[in-house]
Amino acid sequence: VLTNQEKVSLVSFYQDINSKVLIDIVKDKARIFNRPPQNATFQFKNGRVVVFKQSADGFKLNADQLKEDLIAAFISAGQADSDQPITIQAKGRQIKPKITTADANSYGIKELVGQGRSWFYHSTLGRIYNIKLAASRISGVLVPPGSVFSFNKTLGQVTAATGYRQSYVIKDGKTILDDGGGVCQVSTTLFRAILKAGLPILERHYHSYRVGYYEQKSPPGFDATVFSPYVDLKFKNDLQSYILIQAKTDIAKRQLTFSLYGTKDSRQVKISQVRIWDQAPPPPPVYQDDPNIPEGKIKQVEWPAWGAKVAFDWTVTKNGQVLHQKTFYSVYKPWAAVFLK
Repeated sequence: VLTNQEKVSLVSFYQDINSKVLIDIVKDKARIFNRPPQNATFQFKNGRVVVFKQSADGFKLNADQLKEDLIAAFISAGQADSDQPITIQAKGRQIKPKITTADANSYGIKELVGQGRSWFYHSTLGRIYNIKLAASRISGVLVPPGSVFSFNKTLGQVTAATGYRQSYVIKDGKTILDDGGGVCQVSTTLFRAILKAGLPILERHYHSYRVGYYEQKSPPGFDATVFSPYVDLKFKNDLQSYILIQAKTDIAKRQLTFSLYGTKDSRQVKISQVRIWDQAPPPPPVYQDDPNIPEGKIKQVEWPAWGAKVAFDWTVTKNGQVLHQKTFYSVYKPWAAVFLK
């Protein structure tokens, strides 16, 4: 897009095109559009992919063609002070990488098949630490065709002995400090990636109440709680290729992303609008005596949440036939704010 300022700068005092400015604009656009190809990297160690980088095509802008297109578009636009910007499609050629993702491995991992995201604004440092740690222990796992992935089995024990810090978790219907608070952020994000990939979900559990973290940029109902060994998240790989699970924790943006790679088939995924009914307001606040709180001080440890019944439909089709179909229900109880005094 040629901005109004660029349009004016192109005009010489003799009402023709300033060739020096034209060359500068083309060079500037080339810096934006030109990119080198990216070779794939796939390193496998001790049953896990430790380094993975997907291949990407490069692009080389046709600078001479852009000059001609700019001149033609500028002339046809008429007056330089027109409020309408000039828009041109940049032409060039793609540059293929020497090593594609398919060439870099023998597992059929070629492309992205599903991706899920969640956000964790206002999390404590301990919770953020646990999210990053748990995500790193899921990342790099290969799921063979026809096999079942278990979140709990893959993650292993969640204790202080395995590196986790204390943060708030939901346990026995209460929010308490325990090892591994934040792990459900990881299972929730992976659940969303599995949904987008259209893979059959064999086990998923909703939380006791609506957790604010999981409704940041998301409607309710897209959460998945885990608690080893009884509450798990499981899916089956029914693709012809292996599935590679990759996690990225962006602490600055407070964002967690799970990406699933493999070989796509022709399946299509449709997720309906969320339905919410039987909503109930939170109970009155609860105040509890705590000898650790200084006299006259109050500390909030739980926040109010509306109760609700939530559902959405998930349908996966392939070649016009229904491959998987399920309605995911969640029943969240109303939750009171809790203050320690």
